[in-house]
Amino acid sequence: MTISSSPFSLNSDTSYQRWREKKLEYFTQDVHSLFIEINDIASLNSSQKKALVNQVKHYNMAFYRFTRPSNHDATNKIKVHALAHQLGLRRIDKNICADDDKLTSIMVSQHKGQHNYIPYSNKRLSWHTDGYYNEPSNQINGMLLHCERPAKTGGESLLMDHDLAYILLRDENPDYIKALMHPNAMTIPANVLKGKEIRAEQTGAVFSIHPSGALHMRYSARTRNIQWRDNSPTKEAVTFLQNLWKNGSPYILKHSMQAHEGIICNNVLHCRTEFTDSDDLQKKRLLYRGRYLDRVSTSLSDNQYPD
Repeated sequence: MTISSSPFSLNSDTSYQRWREKKLEYFTQDVHSLFIEINDIASLNSSQKKALVNQVKHYNMAFYRFTRPSNHDATNKIKVHALAHQLGLRRIDKNICADDDKLTSIMVSQHKGQHNYIPYSNKRLSWHTDGYYNEPSNQINGMLLHCERPAKTGGESLLMDHDLAYILLRDENPDYIKALMHPNAMTIPANVLKGKEIRAEQTGAVFSIHPSGALHMRYSARTRNIQWRDNSPTKEAVTFLQNLWKNGSPYILKHSMQAHEGIICNNVLHCRTEFTDSDDLQKKRLLYRGRYLDRVSTSLSDNQYPD
């Protein structure tokens, strides 16, 4: 696909309208109808792989339910790794809070390596894509989130295909897209802890095109510690998105993930509501998260899919 024929080229309205029509045609708000039941996520059969891949093709995400989990968290965690590998997610990003196996156990914690970051609390988590502060060489293209144990109450996940966010912005004003594709659109300041820089400042576009031709989004709805390019189209685009999160949209999917349910995706937009945890340590909310440099492979002919 040439740049001029890409649906993401502002000079190619015909390609955009054709792509837009297909995206909206497949959309559904019925999250429950999207769940794919899998007996063993460590060993997918051909029909399960096809179902997952087709969902990712249409929605940039796929939902699954593990119907025969182990009684041991560690065993299930190993199988989560295997699921990702079978769908082409192999180059995992080891962030500073990750476990030794590079997956991250997300639960309410005071672990010294987590520095009171909000994902490890019971607070509301604002809209974002994962790794928006990463350098370009470690761009997060794929993500897996697996629920081992849900919260006592709350902790609802809200998700939105970033392709649909692009459509809403472009339909409102194509200048918003031009602004958010600028290489200086969004700057994340350096992460400094006790006088030591543990991550450098990162500046880049919000929307960019992956080498595959697919759309990538790098975004955070945080209102503090983010520097936006100082011009009207950028500010208006940011306000448009903030209003979208505040007022809601029919394109936002909502689901409170239960034990052994998960999502595998091309790093879609997501957030989390606040929650109340169990007082029992063995029943506290626990999710496993993997961040990957790869996108989900959508080619069933790929040799990553042996039967």
